[in-house]
Amino acid sequence: MGPVFDVAGVSIPKLGLGTFNMDGDVAIKAVSEGLKGGYRHVDTAEMYGNEVAVGKGIAASGLTRGDVFVTTKVWHDHLDDAAMQNAAEGSLKRLGLDYVDLYLIHWPSRDVPVAEAVAALGKVHRRGLARAVGISNFPVKLIEQAVAASEVELAVNQVEYHPFFDQSAVLSAVRRHGMGLTAYCPLARGKILNDDTITGIAEKHGVTPAAVTLAWLIGQDGVLAIPKSSSPERLMENLKALDVTLTDTERAAIDALRSPAGRLIDPEFAPDWD
Repeated sequence: MGPVFDVAGVSIPKLGLGTFNMDGDVAIKAVSEGLKGGYRHVDTAEMYGNEVAVGKGIAASGLTRGDVFVTTKVWHDHLDDAAMQNAAEGSLKRLGLDYVDLYLIHWPSRDVPVAEAVAALGKVHRRGLARAVGISNFPVKLIEQAVAASEVELAVNQVEYHPFFDQSAVLSAVRRHGMGLTAYCPLARGKILNDDTITGIAEKHGVTPAAVTLAWLIGQDGVLAIPKSSSPERLMENLKALDVTLTDTERAAIDALRSPAGRLIDPEFAPDWD
């Protein structure tokens, strides 16, 4: 399973399996093969439309429920209390589970205040539908609002983070509140494959650029990563990140690639970023 991040009463495996843009047999195979190969954390979302397939993949892995950490997320048009309770119940039904380990607000809403959304999230937790709850795509201002409003400890903020994007402000904020940061799009949509610094370090270690990038991420305090791949072979290559120990010099070289202008994910409904 590798390293974990302990927060809000749960232990989250720091390297997880992302499932965005995967469905059907492809998702079932990726999840089941990934879990059989060593992953113990699977990330999905209501919006992905693949919770049924992810649930089937978990079942096909043969692992017991307690051995798999499952994260799902509620879409930003379901953040008022009634809608979120229905959404959480729907996610569990599609996944074929009695509870998820982590339930996140996928994106903040311009229509539902943060305090109201976080109150609904707390209710999901109190009802036992999720062992822990958190947020996603929240900039610093909204992180502060969420923490101030929540009666439940928030576990993580899931945001875009990779070697080419400086998330120092968000990292500082989540660490200040004892939260983790889950990095999505951790491989920068393959951009890492064309970077001389990362590929050079990968050659030294005899692993892929992806494994080096993921090692750089999960080696940071409180940072988790959820790379996705439908290829069982690549899934196993990514898992080799757990065996990579970067030197301080290598870490510094990758640190130097970060830029405030490196954001790749910016939909029209996104909040005002830092």
